[in-house]
Amino acid sequence: MLKLVGKGTGLSLSSPSHSSSMDAVDTVRVVDSVLSQTASSSSSSSQNDTMKLIGAIDQGTSSTRFLLFTQQGEIAAWAQMEHIQIFPPDHPGWHEHDPLQIWNNVVTCIDAVVQAMDKQSNYNYSIAAIGITNQRETTVAWNAKTGKPYYNAIVWDDTRTTSVAHHIANAHGGGNVDKLRPQTGLPISSYFAGTKCKWLLDNVEELQKDMMSQPHNIRFGTIDTWILYQLTGIPTEESNNTDAANVGGVFLTDATNASRWLFLDLETVQWDPRLVDTVCSPHRVPLSALPTVMPSSHVYATLKKESTGIERLDGVPVASILGDQQAALFGQAAFEPGEAKNTYGTGMFLMMNTGTKPVPSQHGLLTTIAYQLDNQKTVYALEGSVSHSGSTIQWLRDQLQMISTASDSEKYATPSNDGLYLVPAFAGLFAPHWRSDARGCIVGITAAHHKGHILRAALEAAAYQARELFDAIYADSHVLLKSLKVDGGGTHNTLLMQFQADMINAPVVIPKVQETTAMGAAMAAGLAVGIWKDQSELRAMWQVERTFQPTMKESERQYNWLGWKRAVAKSLNWVETDGIDDHDMERFLDAETFTDDDDEYIAAVTGTYPKGYRVSVSSLLTIAAVGAGIGFVLGRRK
Repeated sequence: MLKLVGKGTGLSLSSPSHSSSMDAVDTVRVVDSVLSQTASSSSSSSQNDTMKLIGAIDQGTSSTRFLLFTQQGEIAAWAQMEHIQIFPPDHPGWHEHDPLQIWNNVVTCIDAVVQAMDKQSNYNYSIAAIGITNQRETTVAWNAKTGKPYYNAIVWDDTRTTSVAHHIANAHGGGNVDKLRPQTGLPISSYFAGTKCKWLLDNVEELQKDMMSQPHNIRFGTIDTWILYQLTGIPTEESNNTDAANVGGVFLTDATNASRWLFLDLETVQWDPRLVDTVCSPHRVPLSALPTVMPSSHVYATLKKESTGIERLDGVPVASILGDQQAALFGQAAFEPGEAKNTYGTGMFLMMNTGTKPVPSQHGLLTTIAYQLDNQKTVYALEGSVSHSGSTIQWLRDQLQMISTASDSEKYATPSNDGLYLVPAFAGLFAPHWRSDARGCIVGITAAHHKGHILRAALEAAAYQARELFDAIYADSHVLLKSLKVDGGGTHNTLLMQFQADMINAPVVIPKVQETTAMGAAMAAGLAVGIWKDQSELRAMWQVERTFQPTMKESERQYNWLGWKRAVAKSLNWVETDGIDDHDMERFLDAETFTDDDDEYIAAVTGTYPKGYRVSVSSLLTIAAVGAGIGFVLGRRK
């Protein structure tokens, strides 16, 4: 049995004092030019007027932020604070966060922004509402009586529940990872929160005892639920201790986060006890242990000073919750079916709005909830999730020490990969493959390659994976995306953005406000309290900053693409996993594959495929091998 780990870090996890918050955060900034412009553009420019700002708690995998937005959708102030990444020794693939540290950082960031605004700003302001956006699937279990977690939060990319997912898929025979898809839209995978609940119930002794003796005090939640519970709870008698937590808070989640558990019926948007039993068996988890599912834009509660100690929050409504990728979709104003976005963060997530009916995926994508506004129909999406994108660059920086900063990846990357590919399957391959047996690999390496080629290959990997998702979305929806709206840290890398446009052969569009995740949460919160009257006003705020147009020749695009496919094939079967057959071995290919030897060769060279043709796996690899040989000779000549 396991107990809470990751403590003893030397961090104070009690509520931050007002005198220390600005010093405690990694970054805090007030954008006075934005505040000044906002005030001057209002009906009255008097500095005595109260300016209404909308707050957003953006709790991500590596850090926590609090941002204030103006009614024009611009960032007025923000603070950021990183938290410790816990990788338990002797457990490769495990990844945890300390829930109390995350809660502490939320309060510290809010307090730092308030202090900075009060100190630096010459304008009166109020916080009209606060929205929450969060890293999805990361799962916490806590006791409602004490407020304390039973164990660290298990992070979304943690692989410990791979065997749990395998056993669920193989229960009662069949080995079908898609058997819950008709209801949930999801494959059975370690990625989702339900498998993490099952692991906690299997392994944490205190949780097991309480489930037997006091199940009414058990609380399971994703990070949004944990933060809201703490924001709206009251301090315990141990409020001066470092392990302090609030109790009695509001216990709910929104539809977007709920759709990531394997417990939610997509049609009814409610927990299904049969799904809970299927995933958590033999444990009997009462629905009282799961948060109530609510719309994404809705006034859930009004904050009180004693919950955080921050007077400025007293009376402020919490009015939205959105999982981070859905928040980014909302922040990109992708309100119509067919509109999409791609986020380059720790992982990478391409999502397309499919309207008010869920679209089942036949090509490895997730059918998920995009958002649910108050008193309106649920809006659904297709999503492709990739576990490692920006974290690949972090790995090169921190583990291999090839670079000092993330921006160095572009600085030192070579103009071409020269035949070297990097597949960052560190936690297996997510969409569209769903291969937990895959592991990262670098292929095609020769004595002539150096770190610049590896850096180039790492950046290209993100674009190749996005192309896989791009193609799968087309195969499922038959909607060809005319452009791709992008956000996240990767958008600052011009090499990646240009290569992305080249590989999907479509424009890549960067918005003016790139903090679309936080902006989406703020927009949904403002909508709930009447700051904006409808989505047309939100769409009017979205503006283009820069567009990357594709410039690559089609023959070069196809040559690069075939090389990537060969590299992906090399990443498979590195972990012993039962239930993978020869048919599964071929699922790494595109959603649309082709067949006739003569036509497929012409297609691979020209990039034009005769309608109705399919290319076989062996033929694609043969073509790629021939192309690689030609490329080698040409490279030698050069």
